Amino acid sequence: MRTDIEIARTIELKKIKQVAEEFGIPRGEVENYGRYMAKIPERLIDEVKMRQSRLILVTAITPTKAGVGKTTVSISLALGLNKIGRRAIVALREPSLGPCFGMKGGAAGGGYAQVLPMEKINLHFTGDFHAITSAHNMIAALLDNYLYQNQSKGFGLKEILWKRVLDVSDRSLRSIVVGLGPKSNGITQESGFDITAASEIMAILCLAEDLDDLRRRIENILLGFTYDDQPFTVKDLGVAGAITVLLKDAIHPNLVQTTEGTAAFVHGGPFANIAHGCNSVLATKMAMTFGEYVITEAGFGADLGAEKFYNIKCRKSGLQPALTVLVATAQGLKMHGGVPIDRIQEPNLEGLKTGLSNLDRHVRNLHAFGQTVVVVFNKFAQDTDEEMELLRAHCQNELGVGFVINDAYAKGGEGAVEMARLVEETIRRNPSGPLRFTYDETDTVQQKITKIATGIYRAGSVVFSSTAAGRIKQIVKMGISHYPVCIAKTQYSFSADSKQYGAVEGFEFHIKDVVINNGAEMIVAIAGEMLRMPGLPKDPQALRIDIVGGQIDGLS
Repeated sequence: MRTDIEIARTIELKKIKQVAEEFGIPRGEVENYGRYMAKIPERLIDEVKMRQSRLILVTAITPTKAGVGKTTVSISLALGLNKIGRRAIVALREPSLGPCFGMKGGAAGGGYAQVLPMEKINLHFTGDFHAITSAHNMIAALLDNYLYQNQSKGFGLKEILWKRVLDVSDRSLRSIVVGLGPKSNGITQESGFDITAASEIMAILCLAEDLDDLRRRIENILLGFTYDDQPFTVKDLGVAGAITVLLKDAIHPNLVQTTEGTAAFVHGGPFANIAHGCNSVLATKMAMTFGEYVITEAGFGADLGAEKFYNIKCRKSGLQPALTVLVATAQGLKMHGGVPIDRIQEPNLEGLKTGLSNLDRHVRNLHAFGQTVVVVFNKFAQDTDEEMELLRAHCQNELGVGFVINDAYAKGGEGAVEMARLVEETIRRNPSGPLRFTYDETDTVQQKITKIATGIYRAGSVVFSSTAAGRIKQIVKMGISHYPVCIAKTQYSFSADSKQYGAVEGFEFHIKDVVINNGAEMIVAIAGEMLRMPGLPKDPQALRIDIVGGQIDGLS
């Protein structure tokens, strides 16, 4: 079997203006980034046309470290729907260099279900991540300069909340000291780095309605607290306009194409374990303006990405999915059934059967949101017919949900036709009802976190550290308790312990800290030992990435 990058090179790409035209996007509105990528201005979004579009969310069971192929399934469904004559567009997040050079090697789908040009999408793309990194760090530099220039006037901050970001996994940068050396080097203080995907600027870009809303949100970013406990924001710093200038191109959704030449919007890239895990609202709405069906995905398992998609993205944007697809793999189910990680590729019916409890929990949670669910089995070469039939029978007979096998990785759109037909028929006969949120906006921050932890994760209790409790008091004082909450926790378990597989319940859920994202208008609660700057693995993918004969190798 060819590698993903080898398959990508066999595809004859269409010029991006041709792709745009075929989906009704005027050629004159396409801002090319080379021949095969473009920016599309957000002014083309049409709320009336959007009402005719069906939005489909793709989420997953709790994944293995290799994932479960959620992006591949999202692209596959778009391919399948187009294959049966429906105008379908996929809307995805942009890959981060951290995982690309660390664990994954790429995040543009796989096999014959990819978005292209995959090398550019996986690397620098149209520069959005660099713009977000620059904007975030520009605020940090301007804040440090403001403190340095005004110290003689007696101005200072009792607490500085704004750190720095970098789109590289680098554990050594989690905690640093800046301003060392002579006084002209600035004020000596502790700081640190998060990965760019966790930047509040990333969340703002993905939630903003337009450029004016982007600027408003940037103005509201909380940088710290003064000695008399007053919030100090970017508006106080007076640089919101300059930061917006750095993002004026990044806010436009990116248009690319699939392996079969259909339209794909790839825009924004927050992780779902440390941020809200969804592509931009603008890209989703743009896709819905021009697509009869729009397929979007939310990061990691449904306890993370899907929960935040509904409770944050949909709540704030008014989006209503017509259907949710839940992706499962035999390997993932066997991991949750207690099979050792190094043996999950081997046939094991009993292990798979035991692991069904994880899938069942996710299905029940999705039903609680009012969602109609279809389970998609993402097929791998080593999967057996017995395993697939066991899962089919369980879904159809025990859970009462649709089940279908996705084989687009090997067969392209032809391998997703059955999935497309089932999805279309399910939406026609039994579409999702209005969203039922996990919590009310009027709930306290503690109540919101507790409702997610006990209702979605099935924790027995929630314990707040003194640091978290203190931050929540500041939130109440600022009058922003109505913001939705975004829980940062491990993606490998319903709990905050990455080793507790299956459908663990009754555990204590510890909230270590709370971060106020006043510009993004959400509260980030950090559970357990979750870190917002990942480290590289022992065997990073960077060891296999190279240029061979003028072509990039090692991306997958």
